[in-house]
Amino acid sequence: MTDDAASAKPVRRSPGRSGHRVQRRAALVQAAMRAIRKHGPDVAMDDIATEAGISKPILYRHFLDKGDLYMAVSETATQHLRAALLSGLDPEADPRTLLRVVIETYLTFIEQQPELYRFVVRRSFADRPLSRDPVTTNATLVSRALATIFADQLRSLGLDPGGAQTWAHAGVGMVQAAGDWWLQDRTLSREQLRDYLLMMAWGSLDAILQAGGSPARMLDSS
Repeated sequence: MTDDAASAKPVRRSPGRSGHRVQRRAALVQAAMRAIRKHGPDVAMDDIATEAGISKPILYRHFLDKGDLYMAVSETATQHLRAALLSGLDPEADPRTLLRVVIETYLTFIEQQPELYRFVVRRSFADRPLSRDPVTTNATLVSRALATIFADQLRSLGLDPGGAQTWAHAGVGMVQAAGDWWLQDRTLSREQLRDYLLMMAWGSLDAILQAGGSPARMLDSS
């Protein structure tokens, strides 16, 4: 083997070193989240490096660019939110209770983590187009879980489950949009907003139940 061929061989990293880098990157994500809570969604890379106790060049050794760091922080934050939401999805709960738990969990999370939430949803920190969107991914996964539960409940009642996905995606979108507005406006308490959203979400769900899951039946009765 020539010297050139030998020098071209890929460098093999030991499992221990690779694991250390993963742990180090996770620790830097946590430092970034602390900096966001302190400085808000307009946090700078310098702020994050200072919070982590390192220089900015060292920070860039672990993240390709600001977009890479944004994705790492956003995916961690949305994983926490998704875990909280999905843990409250009890297939045995009655639909109204299920809705109340989901809405309450979501509003509590964004109230407790307002700066982190704004950082994620504004997407302004990333300095390049992103190949995927953690916010949309999170909403889709929660919507699918809700749709599955609702469809199963409709089937158990002998009703048409065809509208389950439409209702779930629309409901999740409504709660997200209302939450965005509420964080800026705050003319309502969290409990008031929760109850209004529950009223609207339950009203649409109850209409589906009353119509047997069929839009045609609802229109015929009007």
